[in-house]
Amino acid sequence: MSKVWFITGAGSGIGAGTARAAVKAGHRVVATGRNVDKLRKALRDVAGDNLAVLPLDVSDEAQATTAIDQAVKRFGRIDVVLNSAGYSLLGNFEELATQAIERQFATNFGGVMHVMRAALPVMRKQRAGHLINISSVAGVVALKHCGAYGASKFAVEGLSLAVAEEVEKFGINVTVVEPGFFRTDLLDAANVRWPSQRIDDYAEAEVSAQAMWSPYAGQQPGDPEKLGQVLVTLAGMERPPRVFVAGGDAIAVVGPAVEARLKAVHAFEELSKSTDGSF
Repeated sequence: MSKVWFITGAGSGIGAGTARAAVKAGHRVVATGRNVDKLRKALRDVAGDNLAVLPLDVSDEAQATTAIDQAVKRFGRIDVVLNSAGYSLLGNFEELATQAIERQFATNFGGVMHVMRAALPVMRKQRAGHLINISSVAGVVALKHCGAYGASKFAVEGLSLAVAEEVEKFGINVTVVEPGFFRTDLLDAANVRWPSQRIDDYAEAEVSAQAMWSPYAGQQPGDPEKLGQVLVTLAGMERPPRVFVAGGDAIAVVGPAVEARLKAVHAFEELSKSTDGSF
């Protein structure tokens, strides 16, 4: 059955890979991003009547509402929303400016929130829909230099799983995706943000965040085209997973972290229970 997709951050990476996969699978796609020319260039191989391109800065709530309205006018409904827009702010927490962290949240978390808020009334009216929100391994496991980025992704996870409980009764599914290292633009110079200052204590004890993470740009093992195909498969499931770990490297990191947390729960179980009150 043909579905209508609404994809943010569709000009590159996972968003572009999924847009191409969805169109090739016979679905209709509304591809959005801040740069319309970039969108058209990235998706020129699947251009046609089944692809609509719209401008959208996800940090702007009014733009999100307008884009969803335009998508419905174009194709009549929205079956799948993929929230993939985002960028990375990397560095030691103390070295990150408050304003930079707030901007990180405005895009990575606020963008997801704005699009979900605009799309959910459409899906409730349909009594059907699927929200797919791109998180990260850094949204599950604490990683060095990823305090701000990881916090924004942890927030996406919390919002996604809570909303899943609220909207299931309307026939709406929610899936949060936790990718490992994929060959996206996340570490490209145009997209990543670094600290504007260095603190001597950190500088003396370690290499900078930029020196640590930049070499991975373009060398990530994950293929966004293949992940796009997988997301199309997930969207076709009657009962899609609420959490999907994407990539062998992600499984290698997330699995042990979840097991270690469960082990810690049991290790301090009696101390934890000692806080129970009696009435």
